[in-house]
Amino acid sequence: MRALIAGGGTGGHINPAIAIASIIKRYEPDSEIAFVGTPNGMENRLIPKAGFDLYHVDITGFGARSISGGLKYLRQMSASVREAEKIIRGFCPDVCIGTGGYVSWPLIRAAEKMKIPAAMHESNALAGKAVKALAPGLDVLFVNFAETAKQVRCGNVVHSGNPLRADFGKITRDGAREKLGLEHYRYSILSCGGSLGAEPINVAAIGVMNSFCRYRDDVHHLHQAGAGKIEDAKRMFDSLGLSGCPNLRVTDYIHDMPERLAAADIVIGRAGAMTVSELAFLGRAAILIPSPYVADNHQYKNAKALADRGACVLIEEKELSADTLEKAVSSLLSDGSKLKEMCESIRQFAVENTDGIIFEGIKSIIK
Repeated sequence: MRALIAGGGTGGHINPAIAIASIIKRYEPDSEIAFVGTPNGMENRLIPKAGFDLYHVDITGFGARSISGGLKYLRQMSASVREAEKIIRGFCPDVCIGTGGYVSWPLIRAAEKMKIPAAMHESNALAGKAVKALAPGLDVLFVNFAETAKQVRCGNVVHSGNPLRADFGKITRDGAREKLGLEHYRYSILSCGGSLGAEPINVAAIGVMNSFCRYRDDVHHLHQAGAGKIEDAKRMFDSLGLSGCPNLRVTDYIHDMPERLAAADIVIGRAGAMTVSELAFLGRAAILIPSPYVADNHQYKNAKALADRGACVLIEEKELSADTLEKAVSSLLSDGSKLKEMCESIRQFAVENTDGIIFEGIKSIIK
């Protein structure tokens, strides 16, 4: 199979794109796969690192613009489609695949014009602008949340779930706890505000460590503060006298996240689509604090879809404090049946055999 994949801008689009490429390679090792992105996005670091070639098109986000700015942007969009057509003619793909975001627009639009089979994957509960605009011309649209299908006009929507990293879920809870030296703790809490960190989550998480976890020697709590915010977090952590507590730890970045997630009983963090899918796959109780700074508030929609079915605790950032977070943590740890029910509920959002569904769906549209 020869596949061109568009996924760029943010990790939320890039990581699923790389995962789909890995799925194709696993099922058909002789496949030729390349990516289409922008010259300045995260894809320029992540995609070559994953071992794939990257072509560039000149396109920027869909944000609000003046009339003159809008006309200029329409010309840019048309030019980017022509650039994508040139890439397609040179690469000769059997299929073009997009994972949402504005980077997907030129490749998928060009594929539709050139009668190349086209597929997209939407990770979030709320379909993005590019997915909605391109959906009518797609041969197949894969969705992570079943309710997303109601938001788009596409004749072939497949509930596939999110493709995860190939090594994800390979270790059990007990195996992870033993590997990490946590087997003598009854509970393990993992909290983070993303790779760059989030100050409100840092303050609330360290506050919970101070008011609750330091008095529970059966609870281990690890918090990822983010590389740019670790100094402030460490100062707060040390000033509260928490550095002497062996069950509490603050770090800038967690490099062994699959093992840490596997070992956790409660996960506190943002509500990105990949995070939600990983928690569902593992069946982990979650306290989700959606980022209010993302397009269309899609993280809130992700968390709300879970919270409405008892699959997570949803705390909006404007309501977040050490007190509200402690109440949520204490409530889960004090009620074993509630904790178990939440784990079972979030597990219902996981889709069995996601990789097979996506691969077979792509193969089915190749003429």
